[in-house]
Amino acid sequence: MAEIQGSYDDLFAAVPNALVGILDGGETGASVAVFVNGRPVVDVWGGYADAQRTAPWQRDTITNVWSVSKLMGVLCTLMLADRGELDLDAPVARYWPEFAAAGKERVLVRHVLGHTAGLPDWDPSIEVEDFYDWEHATSLLAAQAPRWEPGTAAGYHSITQGFLVGEVVRRVTGRTVGDYFAAEVAGPLGADFYLKLPSEQDSRVSPTVPPAGQTEEFVATAPGRNAQRAPTDRAGLTIRHGNSTAWRRSQIPAASGYGNARSVALVQSVMACGGMVQGVRLLSPEGCARAWEEQFRGEDRIIGMSMRYSMGYGVFGNNYGWGGWGGSMLILEPESHMAVAYVTNQMREPANDTRGLEIITTAYEGLQGLRA
Repeated sequence: MAEIQGSYDDLFAAVPNALVGILDGGETGASVAVFVNGRPVVDVWGGYADAQRTAPWQRDTITNVWSVSKLMGVLCTLMLADRGELDLDAPVARYWPEFAAAGKERVLVRHVLGHTAGLPDWDPSIEVEDFYDWEHATSLLAAQAPRWEPGTAAGYHSITQGFLVGEVVRRVTGRTVGDYFAAEVAGPLGADFYLKLPSEQDSRVSPTVPPAGQTEEFVATAPGRNAQRAPTDRAGLTIRHGNSTAWRRSQIPAASGYGNARSVALVQSVMACGGMVQGVRLLSPEGCARAWEEQFRGEDRIIGMSMRYSMGYGVFGNNYGWGGWGGSMLILEPESHMAVAYVTNQMREPANDTRGLEIITTAYEGLQGLRA
């Protein structure tokens, strides 16, 4: 039986037990955190930080959470809107004039957050190495035409959303989204999360481990069962790229965030708790409520499945959140002020991956105990 470290409230004992089961089922390493009212009721970890299973996962181990990273840039955007520095209903071109080219003058900031901007990919497609050049990647997006009438359809902006959100943040604040996040979010909260990883943190990074039977050349695809050929697939994004030094040093806000379950749950508890966590207020209650406004409901043109999007979050019943390529996941339930984060280094094929849902289900068992 796998050994886990950390602490948890007895009402939530099913959560670490679920992690033990996942690790016994072949997981390399993972961390799980459940925060209620901004405080941890579960903070556990276990397994290994390397594919060879020689280095135990430690309390301060961090790894790439892939698309869970999007929620950090979204939070920055929501904060700017709440502070009156950004209008979510304004055209992107108000802040980024070059973006009005090729019929994009009607693309609103909220379209970018809700995956309805019509820019799910670069046209023509670019290479992964182009992601490392911020000016190049954003200028290409500014010049191209939307694939559909903005706001009328959705298609998962798997990589482009981070560049679009990040450039709006940069134009409004004069700072990169990674710098803004570090100063305005991670710093005040004491959160161990990075949208651009400093070199001094490299020793703590657990590389992504490919799914069983795959190598580091495993290619990213859209998450849906009926997905079209995904933008990341066309770019040839592989685990090898994600494990590279160039990836860690670049700002790819939709996919290159580094942290663990504790830091993900801590940061996103801000949204679950009406804007304030552990005495630190980042948004007003009204600013948080704006985030849950539905932007789209229907079939996503890229994922190929029925989806609901709010202002940057996926909507799942009364829950909000998103998952990352390979398995990491964040779910919020604002009604109960709960945040559940599962962060893993072990990729699985999406069709065979129920790990995050197992963790979320057991967290709800503990929540029912708190309500009793």
